Amino acid sequence: MPPTPPEDRVELLQGTLDLLILRTLLFGPVHGHGIAKHIERSSRDVLQVEHGSLYPALHRLERNGAIAAKWQKNEKGREMKYYRLTAAGRRQLTREESKWQRLAEAIAHVLKPAEGA
Repeated sequence: MPPTPPEDRVELLQGTLDLLILRTLLFGPVHGHGIAKHIERSSRDVLQVEHGSLYPALHRLERNGAIAAKWQKNEKGREMKYYRLTAAGRRQLTREESKWQRLAEAIAHVLKPAEGA
């Protein structure tokens, strides 16, 4: 599939980035750049995560106890900060996924023409 042109990329709604970060970390520890790349690849390049948004979100999630961070060497020997999901983060992910489903259903109802209209 060809890359999504910049004009077709979608801005993330407030709070959505937290959900996407938590979902990414469900699969195991990842460094910040890896989180951004995973979200971009998973969305077929529709969602682009700017580092100016990513790192404040990571720090906020860490302060709130949803994720934990640890410095460690990557496969090339470079020190990187890896983030992992905590038990509190798993609970938050469940709540956030539920809220997202309700929001998506509500938007779908608004977009769907009413029967008989």
